[in-house]
Amino acid sequence: MLNQNKSKKILLLYALIALGFFIFLSVMLLTVVKYRDLPSLYTEESSKAERGNIISADGFHIATTKKLYKAVVNTYYIDPQKKELFIQLFSIYSGISASEIKDKLSQRNGVVVLSYDIAEKQAQYLKRLAFELRRFDVFIARENKRTGQRTLHGLSIIESGESREYPYGNLLTPIIGYPHKIEDDGYTRIKGVKGLEKRFDLELSSRQDASSKGPRDVNNYIILNKESFTKPAINGLDIKLNIPVALQIKIEKMCDAMKVELEAKEVMVAIMDSNNGKVLTLASSNRYFPKDIKTSDYSSLNSGMTEYSFEPGSVIKTLTFSLLLDKDLVNPYDLVNGHNGRFKIGRKVITDEHNFDWLSAENVIVHSSNIGMAQLAQRLSGYEFNQGLIRFGLSQKSTRDLIYEKKGSVPSATRLENEIYKATSSYGYGMKVNLMQLIRAYSAFNNNGRIVYPKIVHSFIDEYKREILIPSEEQVQVIKSSTAARVKNILIKTVNKGTGVNAITEGLEVGGKTGTAHMVEKGRYVNRYNTTFVGFANDASHTYTMGVVVREPQKSQFASQTAVSVFKKAVDILLEESYLTLLEPNVVQ
Repeated sequence: MLNQNKSKKILLLYALIALGFFIFLSVMLLTVVKYRDLPSLYTEESSKAERGNIISADGFHIATTKKLYKAVVNTYYIDPQKKELFIQLFSIYSGISASEIKDKLSQRNGVVVLSYDIAEKQAQYLKRLAFELRRFDVFIARENKRTGQRTLHGLSIIESGESREYPYGNLLTPIIGYPHKIEDDGYTRIKGVKGLEKRFDLELSSRQDASSKGPRDVNNYIILNKESFTKPAINGLDIKLNIPVALQIKIEKMCDAMKVELEAKEVMVAIMDSNNGKVLTLASSNRYFPKDIKTSDYSSLNSGMTEYSFEPGSVIKTLTFSLLLDKDLVNPYDLVNGHNGRFKIGRKVITDEHNFDWLSAENVIVHSSNIGMAQLAQRLSGYEFNQGLIRFGLSQKSTRDLIYEKKGSVPSATRLENEIYKATSSYGYGMKVNLMQLIRAYSAFNNNGRIVYPKIVHSFIDEYKREILIPSEEQVQVIKSSTAARVKNILIKTVNKGTGVNAITEGLEVGGKTGTAHMVEKGRYVNRYNTTFVGFANDASHTYTMGVVVREPQKSQFASQTAVSVFKKAVDILLEESYLTLLEPNVVQ
């Protein structure tokens, strides 16, 4: 009986041991199988790359990117005893008033965004503050009721996006263009819409965001060792222009003043190096602030240099005459009948502002005779005339640096076989051009018969400050060099003795041609005008092709009193800024 009781006790003991061992194994298995939110021994950081800058020829940043950050804090982890300390320190580092911070913290518990618009420099200070706040236990660890783990969340400074900045306001608009914002996985990026911002959006856009991953310390900062990995940011390319800020500002101010003086809708000036196509200025009186575009700015968003096409008027006479001269169809000293200011071709009556009896062929240009040019143009076939205008770049894209160009049009070869169309086209009606096309065409007379492509962008600059030059377009020989030299002298004579006398600048070689053209409205010519002057200004070592368009001046309908005056003021500014130097009196032709 005693042995039997003893056996039962031993059996019970083994059963209890077995049960305990089973429970132990069950707990261990559950621990292994059950998901646990263990803190990672590794951490990672990332930083967004930035859009490239647009830089002037003289080194000023015309368009640049400002990275924006937001400051986020979880009120649940702020030590109540040190909340006031947090408020005061964050106010000092961020520049936000303590009362505003206190108000935001009191509005809700949990995650609070203290600011969405923190500049990069301030963000760096605030990141340092976040580290110090943790070190001084301003934030306290809390237990996660779901996982049972203790966690600590302090002040977080997070990249939220980028903002495009224009330090010089409306300078060089609308050539620079403007961007809009797009959301990229919670990050605000910039994308070009117009102008250079759009044309070179791919080059300006960032290439690669930065990221770092590695072991973390107790404050969750990456320990840089052989286990860590870093990928650098690759920003977008910077774009360097051929246009200097100092010159652009002066020309724009002059355009603004002349718009008021001439009571015009717009005044535009383009200046280009005749030898290599480098554009020194593209200035318009109609500009806008890219950061603050208003409804009233909508008409100015398009660049008038390439996106406004118009009938050019008498500036085309120079091209017509050069085609005749190049094919030996005219001698500059040939006499042309001026018909005393009134001449009929078919059903079309052509008139001149001044009555001429007889005048030499070259004086048809000098004194801008419609009647004389209409007669001379009949010597060209329709095909010769059409192809000649196209060779000069009319109806063709003028520059690769701008988009949305209105290329205009020239009459077909068939239409130009008609004597009336040939006559009116010879002095700039029945076709459309833009200002950039005109300075490209006129560069031939200042460059031995070769036209150059206007070149706004000089180079790209990469992450390592290496400059990537943009090759120049091949120059096109459109007329013989001897023809160009003769026409050049006629344009100089036009300034010295003809319709361009208001452009005379003693000590410089200046030539050019005026143009005044009626505007078309609903298929009919109306009493509104555009006036134009295209030519050149040279000294001993610089040759510049220059063009001016004055849209709908009210003060006068004549280019000699409007566009020529603007041209002269632009030349004076080139002298002031030392882009031109006065020649000795005996050097000027």
